[in-house]
Amino acid sequence: MGEAITPVRVKGVTIGDGAPKVFVPITGSTPGALRDQVDALTGRTDLVEWRVDCFTAFDDPGAVVAQAHSLAEQLDGVPLLATFRTAHEGGEATIGDPDYADLNAALAESGAIDLVDVEYRRDPAAVGRIIESAHAHDVAVVASNHDFDGTPERDDLVARLCAMQDLGADICKIAVMPKSTRDVLTLLDATRVMHEEHASRPIITMSMGGLGVISRLAGQVFGSAATFGMVGTPSAPGQVDATELKMVLDLLDRAR
Repeated sequence: MGEAITPVRVKGVTIGDGAPKVFVPITGSTPGALRDQVDALTGRTDLVEWRVDCFTAFDDPGAVVAQAHSLAEQLDGVPLLATFRTAHEGGEATIGDPDYADLNAALAESGAIDLVDVEYRRDPAAVGRIIESAHAHDVAVVASNHDFDGTPERDDLVARLCAMQDLGADICKIAVMPKSTRDVLTLLDATRVMHEEHASRPIITMSMGGLGVISRLAGQVFGSAATFGMVGTPSAPGQVDATELKMVLDLLDRAR
């Protein structure tokens, strides 16, 4: 059996205890677009993910930090996850390792965000610097890995999640693309094995696309502590409306 899960608590929201929490991504390219997206979120999400790679000025750390502060003020207590999803893992922009580390460290040190996403397969020095900066400023680290080409075998998925945990991440996240219903079952079984045998902190797993929607709805049954929904435009294949998602999650939680 794995160790007891240490939940992650940010601004009154606990990930890893109770019903899965819902993140809703915002993807605006300008301050005005982001403001409009946040306005549409009222009461529909537990946490917000800012996709920094979609922001036109992502290559200006000062502008990014200023925008993070604006978002935090507008969100008024709703926890904020900052994510620069690189093109290699399905994002909108390409960035070198030094700039990736500088940008994420600046966000972690800004006092504006509560969690930061780190693609754990980036340069080890960059990953280590971001994790160190985040923990020095009480920012939770979401280590992540995204495979848009397919679904690795169960033991490979478990090994990736274990590697994230060994790096010191507070939450370990993996998303894969299924090509069959078997692939969806592989992701769910990897979630179960990780949760039951290895995890000491919350994990977030999902199978993307239409085939994988069930993993976004029923992940809690297998050990996934959070999921991603949408308000308006999805940021990844298979995201469903956040309000409907929360209804299903609450129903499954009551039935357990």
